[in-house]
Formats: sequence, C-alpha cells, structure tokens
Amino acid sequence: MDTETTTTETVKEFNALLRGEISAVETYDQAIDKVEADGALSAELERCRMAHQYRVIRLSDAIRLRGGDPATSSGAWGAFAKLFEGGAALLGRASAIAVLERVEDHGLKEYRERLGKLDPSGRSLVVEDLLPGQSGTQGVVRRLGQQAAA
Repeated sequence: MDTETTTTETVKEFNALLRGEISAVETYDQAIDKVEADGALSAELERCRMAHQYRVIRLSDAIRLRGGDPATSSGAWGAFAKLFEGGAALLGRASAIAVLERVEDHGLKEYRERLGKLDPSGRSLVVEDLLPGQSGTQGVVRRLGQQAAA
C-alpha cells in the first residue's frame, strides 16, 4: 500500500473515530443535564466528557496533520445516541448510565477494529494515547453502572 493510500485511509478511519467521539460528548452533555442534582456523579461524568473532548481535539489535529478535513458532526451514530439517550432519560439515572456504558463499549470496539487500517503514526497515537483513554472512560462508566445497579 503506498503512502498516499495509507494516509487517505487513516484520515477516513480517524474521521469515523472522530464522529464517535463527538457523539460521546453530545451524549455526556445530555446525561450530565439529567444528573445535575447529584454533584459527585455529575463531576465524574464531566471528567469522562472532557476525556472524550480531548480525543476530539487529538483526532482533529491528526486529521489536519495528514491534510484532511475533520468531521464536525457526529453523523448517524450521533443521531442514534441522541434518540437512545432521550429514551433513557425518561427512565432515570440507571438507564442513562446504561446508555453511557453502551457508548463506551462501542467506542472501545471502534478503536480496536480500526487500528489495523491506520498508518504507523496513527496506530501509535491510538495505542499510546486514545485507546488507553477510551479504556479509562469505559472503566469509570462501568463502575458507575455497577454502583447504580447495587
């Protein structure tokens, strides 16, 4: 595979990951609005939201570095997450956290599945920075889900 093809493919894959991260930020915004009264939970969700926002910035920068145009919206996954989160908000905090768990699981799956389609520096960015961050937010939300179920 030549360098141009690899770069083009990496930009495409990074944009897909970027749309997922934008969607995660949007979903966290909705969840945080629903749990404002619970300061500790709200603070943990805000930290996760900020971690996703960090990944939005890192992916956008990596796309620009490769001469691409970063996605500016969450696309189809974002629309689904909004609908899903809206329904969960009607059911309460535990359901909202369950939605966030699905978002986090989906994000982790996406990073892992797209890893082999990236150029070497793209793989390094994902393996050394983005994937560990995604694993971290997934772990936080999984713990919150266990606490909500208890």
